[in-house]
Amino acid sequence: MALVSEFLGQLSLNVGVSSINSKYPTVVPAIDFDPDKDAARIETAIKTKGVDEATIINVLTKRTYSQRREIAFAYERRAKKDLVTALKGALSGSLETVILGLMKSTTQYDASEIKGSIKGLGTDEEVLIEIVCSRSSSELAEIKTVYKELFKKDLEKDVAGDTSGDFAKLLLALVQALYDAGVKRKGTDVATWISIMSERSVPHLQKVFDRYKSYSPYDMQESIRKEVKGDLEKSFLTLVECFENKPLYFASRLAEAMKGKSAKEKVVTRIMVSRCEVDLMKIRTEFKSQTGKSLFQTISEHTKGDYQKAMLSLCGGDD
Repeated sequence: MALVSEFLGQLSLNVGVSSINSKYPTVVPAIDFDPDKDAARIETAIKTKGVDEATIINVLTKRTYSQRREIAFAYERRAKKDLVTALKGALSGSLETVILGLMKSTTQYDASEIKGSIKGLGTDEEVLIEIVCSRSSSELAEIKTVYKELFKKDLEKDVAGDTSGDFAKLLLALVQALYDAGVKRKGTDVATWISIMSERSVPHLQKVFDRYKSYSPYDMQESIRKEVKGDLEKSFLTLVECFENKPLYFASRLAEAMKGKSAKEKVVTRIMVSRCEVDLMKIRTEFKSQTGKSLFQTISEHTKGDYQKAMLSLCGGDD
C-alpha cells in the first residue's frame, strides 16, 4: 500500500476538470407522441381480463421518463386514479419491478435502489457499491437531494448507520462529493486513497492510472487486489473500472449476472432501467466486444416471458 499511497499523495489533482457525459441512450423520445392516446391504451390494457401486459410493455418501454410522466398525468385525468397505483394492482413479479422502476426518474430510481439496499436486516453492499461508486459527483449530489425528498432522511446518515470502517468512510466521502484541492492530507494510506478517489476528476484520474504503471510492476487494479480486501476492495475496483471505462464496467456486470442458466434479474433490471436513457447503447457495444455475443441475444437466452419482452425492448435492438 505504501507505494500506491506515496505515489497518489504526490499528486495535486486538477479539481474542476469534469468529463462531459454524452448520452448514448437506447430509449429516446417517441416521435408523434400523444400522451392521451397512450393513456387510453394503458387504461384498456389494465382493464382487459387477465391484463394486456404486451401493450403496457410496448408503450412504457418505448417512451422516455418525461413522456411517461405526461402519460401518467393524462391517465389520471381519464381514469381519476394514479397510474403507478393502477400498474401495481395490474402487474406482478419481475415485470412489475421493471415498469414501476421506469415510472421513476433515473435519480429517483437510484435513490430508491440505495434505500432498498440498506432497509431492514443487513445491507446489500453490492448495490451500494455499484450505484455510489459509478455515479459522478453531480449525479450523487442530485441523488442526495432526491433521497431527502423521498424518504425525509439524509443519505449520509443512512449510509453511515448501515456500513462501517474504511468502507463507510469511502462511501461517505463519495456521497459528500469531496473537492479538496490537492491531496496534502496526512493519515492512513486508506485515507489518502479515499481522498484521491473521491476527487472524481475522471480525465485526470485516467492519466494518474496510466502514470502509475511506470511507478509500479502492477497496474492500479492489481495493486488494489493485493493491498485491500472485502467491500473496500470491491469499491476501489469499481471506481477504477468506472474511471477507465464506465460502459465496460456495466457490460461486465451484465455478463456476470447472465453467466448461469437463469439471469440474476435484480442486477439486470437495475442496470437496464438505470442506464437505458444514459449510456446503454455504449454498454451494448462493450458487451459485444467483451463476450462475443450481443446483449440482445444474451438477454433472449437467459430470460423469459413478459420480463424478457421488457428487457429486450429497453435493450433497443440487436448488434
